Amino acid sequence: MFIANIGDIWAVAFDIDGTLYKPRDLHARMMFHFFRFNQFFLQYGIVRSKIHDMGVLDDFYATQAAMLAKRIGCSVETAEARLERIVYKGLSPFFESIPLCAYVEETFQALHAAGLKLALMSDFPPEQKGDLWGLRKYCDVLLGTETTGALKPSVHPFRVLAEKLGMEPEHILYVGNSVTYDVVGAKNAGMKAAHFEPRWRSLLGMSSRKADISFCDYRQLRKIVLQ
Repeated sequence: MFIANIGDIWAVAFDIDGTLYKPRDLHARMMFHFFRFNQFFLQYGIVRSKIHDMGVLDDFYATQAAMLAKRIGCSVETAEARLERIVYKGLSPFFESIPLCAYVEETFQALHAAGLKLALMSDFPPEQKGDLWGLRKYCDVLLGTETTGALKPSVHPFRVLAEKLGMEPEHILYVGNSVTYDVVGAKNAGMKAAHFEPRWRSLLGMSSRKADISFCDYRQLRKIVLQ
């Protein structure tokens, strides 16, 4: 665990995928879906990787569909339909049975009770996760970066998040499992950043110094923020 001086925090925003639940729990559930559409997911992954570096797009969904259509050799309309069927709607049912990481809900409850604003911001639509494991009721803002026109680590969605929370970025702590996308993006936007890291990194003293906080147990995060 690593802790820097985080100053006055008035809001805590969380990434969703890999941060609120463990990636292996999703992968185990979607294994057959992935293998059924493995070539599609391969090309989709390449497109998303390129979009991460493209900055703010005038029409995110149109650009994504056009890029995918070119890679898989179909019309833009067909690509849009496949994205909806395979990714946006197709993955939604797999989240219903995924358990949250330990102490996530208790952490949301405690932060909310302390008067902090809470938010969720993900590169995928938060609505794809249904009621978000009961966490929606604690959140002041839900934001899918796609609707802003840019994916993390672009500073743009982080700035949109700050606007929606109604406060300066320096008073927001962003929590995520990716140093490249979550920590770097939040820090570049002027926010504080907390890295949810695997326990082995903490045990080996390999916590990222790019983050203001590195933690492997949500009880640690709760204690740090509320101290």
